Amino acid sequence: MSSFIHFILFSSLLLSLASAQQSFRPRALLLPVSKDPKTQQFLTEINQRTPLVPTTLVVSLGGRQLWVDCYNNFISSSIRRPKCGAAQCALADADGCRNNICGASPENPVTRTVTYDDVVTDVVNIISTDGSRPGPVFTIPNFVSLCAPSSLLEELASDAVGSAGLGRTRVSLSSQLAARSSFKRQFAMCLPSSTSSNGVIIFGDVPYKFLPNVDASKILAFTPILTHPSGDLSAEYFIGVKKIKINGKVVPIATALLTIQNGGTQLTTGNPNTVMRTSIYNAVTSAFIKEAAAMNITRVASVAPFGACFDGKTVLGSRLGAKVPFIDLVLQNEKVVWTITGSNSMVEVGNNVLCLGFVDGGKDPRIPIIIGTHQLEDNVLQFDLATSRLGFSNTLLARQTTCANFNFTLTA
Repeated sequence: MSSFIHFILFSSLLLSLASAQQSFRPRALLLPVSKDPKTQQFLTEINQRTPLVPTTLVVSLGGRQLWVDCYNNFISSSIRRPKCGAAQCALADADGCRNNICGASPENPVTRTVTYDDVVTDVVNIISTDGSRPGPVFTIPNFVSLCAPSSLLEELASDAVGSAGLGRTRVSLSSQLAARSSFKRQFAMCLPSSTSSNGVIIFGDVPYKFLPNVDASKILAFTPILTHPSGDLSAEYFIGVKKIKINGKVVPIATALLTIQNGGTQLTTGNPNTVMRTSIYNAVTSAFIKEAAAMNITRVASVAPFGACFDGKTVLGSRLGAKVPFIDLVLQNEKVVWTITGSNSMVEVGNNVLCLGFVDGGKDPRIPIIIGTHQLEDNVLQFDLATSRLGFSNTLLARQTTCANFNFTLTA
């Protein structure tokens, strides 16, 4: 079943519940996440406006706010534009005033294009959850977001009409949902690896239950979320990688390059693959190729944009994907390790060719390591904004489940 059909079904569920009286305070809220087959971008859907309209948005992990194209087929009787100086303007970090209406700067999460448009408020409906399945709809009036011109949709998935920012700001989707629902500023993201099924984002402090009977909140390891020294990157999520190992062997990298002062390691939904500074990329790929050769895996010609590609006929399969060298990101100490197995390290490029899903980012990029979405799929990532802590599960395949195994069946 296509992701589009999944969204239609989920929208029907949400709309059918929207008429229920709101007499509860949710423990948590949830959104479905699908993978666009053409762009590999991750999409979610929120019902907003009056009357309610299913609104497809690109998930932007470090995005500062939710923004929507307000100029193309946009109708809402409940939309409001706060006057300059209003509290909503301060919440949205408004950086301008036009015709006595405050404005701010929405950003395209793929092209990084920035424009200027109105701060607005409107109704948002979102499904509640106990962490195991959907519950009643929760209605949020006067949700603060931004308008954006249609031109800002360039290079976004064709169904998308905006972006859902989950970044470290007061106006991000995650922060507003927590504030308006009176739960902890925390969310978990589980991106699906398939374009035919949904993953999930859960806002709030609840278990993360996946079929058949896996509570991913019980298997998380934790590492600090770091703040980048550059103010324009303050909404993004960074972690501290101390060293990288391939099959347990330390890759020779100048450790100073990995510090947050020199750019750190960023988590993003804006890139499909991990991007590394040239010196780090060369060291990692060389070590991976050497270890792969020791496993009798045959290297073949590179397939752009990847540099290390292999004959798929020489790669065995396993429960954790292609049986290739493990890549360990050692975080604050040797006991806190993010392990990237074949399911997340290898990309199928056709003709029985598998490539290491890392890309050369140049000799002196601003950020030395940017971890892309392929490396995040089928991992539960818990972003605790209150304590600046990241929880990570490593691949759910090791637990015989996936991000697609969240139960979207309505609670009886």
